[in-house]
Amino acid sequence: MNIDLLRTLCQTPGVPGHEDRVRDLIKAETEGLFDDVTEDPMGSLHCVRRAKGDGAPKIMLLCHMDEIGFLVSHISDKGFLYLQPVGGFDPRNLFSRRVLVCTEDGDLKGVMNPGGKPIHISSPEDRKKVPEVGEFFVDTGLGEAAKERVKIGDFVVMDEPLIEIGDKIVSKALDNRIACWLGIEAIRALKDSGRGAEVHVVFTSQEEVGLRGARTASHRVQPDIGIGIDVTLSCDTPGVPDHLTTTVQGKGVGLHMRDSSFIADKALVREMEQIAQDNDIPYQRTMLAAGGSDSAAAQQAASGARVVGIAVGTRYIHTVTEMVHASDLEAARDLLTAYLAAQD
Repeated sequence: MNIDLLRTLCQTPGVPGHEDRVRDLIKAETEGLFDDVTEDPMGSLHCVRRAKGDGAPKIMLLCHMDEIGFLVSHISDKGFLYLQPVGGFDPRNLFSRRVLVCTEDGDLKGVMNPGGKPIHISSPEDRKKVPEVGEFFVDTGLGEAAKERVKIGDFVVMDEPLIEIGDKIVSKALDNRIACWLGIEAIRALKDSGRGAEVHVVFTSQEEVGLRGARTASHRVQPDIGIGIDVTLSCDTPGVPDHLTTTVQGKGVGLHMRDSSFIADKALVREMEQIAQDNDIPYQRTMLAAGGSDSAAAQQAASGARVVGIAVGTRYIHTVTEMVHASDLEAARDLLTAYLAAQD
């Protein structure tokens, strides 16, 4: 498995509306894999693999590039940076984090903490309070000089490396650099098969703030079949009832059938299941009661499309400790490759 590519993808910063570094990395990595590569006005990267003949069905893989993060909204006289989130955060996971402040003139290291008293001078009542996301600030260590280096609108991401522990991969931004990795590696593994369909692998922008890039990209492509590729919950951990588990790590790729934004095409789900069974690829059906995914954008574009989600079960989503099982990631790659190869 190409873990070095996944590591580079996860450690390359890019929040909604600021995906350019990730996009440039994907352009370089996919050179020669596609027949056409273009960028749309929203910043999504459209990579097209043409079919052998005319009138071929259009299959669209939607892989969002953005990670959750922050935009700098205010810089105090003392140089503390105040932020607005772009993406969903649980503030319980934001305490004492190392961050990267990404500016037009280079990146700065920083630390994130909430305003308030430290433990040695706080009261018991103070320590019970969980701050709101807007109460956190970033200290770059530059003091007043930060105002000369940082501008309103610069972005901030968590600063943590990808690590491997046991059979697991842990990193920030697995949501959704996993999909970027899958979009690249599935086509790489496909070689020259699967030319019976026109395949659009679109690395979309601004998913974490409302599927924005996927909506415009889907209207441009107008696919017959849309496959939204993403992570999903794996709540196979202490403190979560069995009926809320969603996926179990190590049990295979998730066939994502529903969330609050879309319902998968039943026939397409069955087709994916049959391909998985024929190729001994482990899989599990999965649904979410809430949340949205790029599948919805493809399903609702123009006159509509048949869609399904391909998901990799992930523990601790939207934290710096997002965790996947390596075999589930491989199963997702193998299923995508086998499905596209079957289009001959």
